[in-house]
Amino acid sequence: MLIKCQWGDVLAEDCKGSFFQSDGRLIAAIGVEDLIVVDTKDAILVADKSRVQEVKSLVARLDQQGRTEHLSHREVMRPWGSYDSIGQGHRFQVKLIKVNPGESLSLQMHHYRAEHWIVVTGTALVERDGKEELVSENESVYIQIGQRHRLTNPGSLPLQLIEVQSGCYLGEDDIVRFSDNYNRVQEAG
Repeated sequence: MLIKCQWGDVLAEDCKGSFFQSDGRLIAAIGVEDLIVVDTKDAILVADKSRVQEVKSLVARLDQQGRTEHLSHREVMRPWGSYDSIGQGHRFQVKLIKVNPGESLSLQMHHYRAEHWIVVTGTALVERDGKEELVSENESVYIQIGQRHRLTNPGSLPLQLIEVQSGCYLGEDDIVRFSDNYNRVQEAG
């Protein structure tokens, strides 16, 4: 097996001069030469190594077709951690939120959506309308439309929770910030 480089979950046999990168799913390849294969949460790129510079033209085509894969990504990094939009439909969206130890989201509210948080790992300190409560693994909390709220990870391990949003508008610009540790006032996210 002669592979130039591979990252992530890759199984390649009899491949030459190729680059494989997987951010999750298994990439399996047999007998290919001089390929670039990159699998992210947003898209899969497969290109002949000699034509990889043409990716710019593909991005231009996405833009011409009104697609957004090159602009908004499924997993979004934030100063407090990240969120991954794992599902959505009419009037709902589901995110996996990861909050780093000691970090907090802004004190905020939403005009158009409610949120239901289910703690998967770690412990969450949840502030709602000035009252704080600890929420542990396998417990949940409901954030009403218009309710001031903040999420903090008071622990020493990463906090993971599932957030289910529901409402008539679920855009990231439906955030009114009252306080933020990262000086983000009235910007999306």
